[in-house]
Amino acid sequence: MLTLNKVHHIAILCSDYQKSKAFYTEILGLTIIREIYREERQSYKLDLALNGSYVIELFSFPDPPKRPSRPEAVGLRHLAFEVINLNETVAFLTSKNIESEPIRIDETTEKRFTFIADPDLLPIEFYER
Repeated sequence: MLTLNKVHHIAILCSDYQKSKAFYTEILGLTIIREIYREERQSYKLDLALNGSYVIELFSFPDPPKRPSRPEAVGLRHLAFEVINLNETVAFLTSKNIESEPIRIDETTEKRFTFIADPDLLPIEFYER
C-alpha cells in the first residue's frame, strides 16, 4: 500500500524571475528558504515557505514554453491558499494593484473564494476558512 504523508512542494516555472520572486515573497508573503543560481541551466531555483513549511519551488529557465493557465485548462488547475478573512485579502491585493475575480461561493461547503493571477497568469485561489 502506498502511504503519502503530505504535499512536499509545488514547482512553478516563471518567465520573469525577479517579478515572480517579488510577487511570491512581497505580495503573498512567502519566506525564502534558499536561492540558488544554476549556471549550467541558466536557471534560478527559489525555495519558499509558508508559515515555516516548505511549499513552493520557483524556477526560471530561458525561454520556457507557454501553457494554458485558466482555472478550467487541462492539467494542474490552480494553487489555493486558505485565508481567514477573504474581504481583507481582496482589499490587500487591491491595494497592491492585483485584480481579483468576483467572490464566489463554493456550492458544497458554502465557503467564499476568489482567484487572482500570478505574473505568468497562473491561477491562484484564496479560500476563506
